[in-house]
Amino acid sequence: MDITVVLCTHNRSESLAKALASVAVQELSPGVRWEVLVIDNNSRDQTSAVVRKVSDEHPGRFRYLFEPRPGKSFALNAGIQEADGAILAFVDDDVVAEPKWLENLTATIRNGESAGAGGRIVPGWSCPPPKWLPCFDRQALGPLVAFEPSSEAGPLLEPPFGTNMAFRKGMFEKYGGFRTDLGPRPDSEIRGEDTEFGSRLLAAGEHLRYEPTAVVYHAVPQNRVRKSYFLKWWFDKARADVRERGIRAKTWRICGIPAASFRRVITWTVRWFLTFEPSRRFSCKINVWINAGAIVECYGQSQRQSATAKTERT
Repeated sequence: MDITVVLCTHNRSESLAKALASVAVQELSPGVRWEVLVIDNNSRDQTSAVVRKVSDEHPGRFRYLFEPRPGKSFALNAGIQEADGAILAFVDDDVVAEPKWLENLTATIRNGESAGAGGRIVPGWSCPPPKWLPCFDRQALGPLVAFEPSSEAGPLLEPPFGTNMAFRKGMFEKYGGFRTDLGPRPDSEIRGEDTEFGSRLLAAGEHLRYEPTAVVYHAVPQNRVRKSYFLKWWFDKARADVRERGIRAKTWRICGIPAASFRRVITWTVRWFLTFEPSRRFSCKINVWINAGAIVECYGQSQRQSATAKTERT
């Protein structure tokens, strides 16, 4: 098998049906053998029925795997183990892929030019963008899972997003799977399992490529176009970043928290209160929440480290 598309899903049978329909009609070069592996992460809706239906419509193309351990990273790692493809392409259950998505995403991996690749992720709006949304700030749009680092194809200098990325399967054998302390699960929305893996490969010197013609459209439901959703997403993202990178060792700390974090919270809070243009004001508020999330995670890690050290002494 040349390519396995790995799609993890949890209680999203309606959007899953649309995602699978778009993946089923992918147009690949003659002779490329490919499959779609759907990992059901303990769903309680009609997920299995949706997969059966699309499997009947496209015999031999789809496989179904049930992963009972709740948590996306568990589902991803189960998919990696089960996949037969030499290349693993990852896509989520709430996107619609263009017909040449898989061909364009995996082309440089198949010819040996790159170890992995990321494609373009376009927000699929269900309502007009609100005035408070800082559309000028690409990073601030992270909660919408938008990814377009360049208009041109070329080397990736940042990790791709999990809803549109692919790697040689050997990368997982060499560098390990997705971290299970990251990634959404029922008791936590802390993400970052996808970008952490990409960062691992980039740090090791592996070549990743950006392919803007590998396009998926990521749904933007109305319940995500709320300030509260954006603020919580960035709060949790900051916590994930601290888990991934750790706390810088050589810094002055207060209760285990780098002092600079408090200074940044104060700075961005002042800017927030002194800025009146809606999108720039909200951008400042996002930065307050980012630094607050980092403070919470640093404090938690410091407390756990202190408790471990105390236990070892006794």
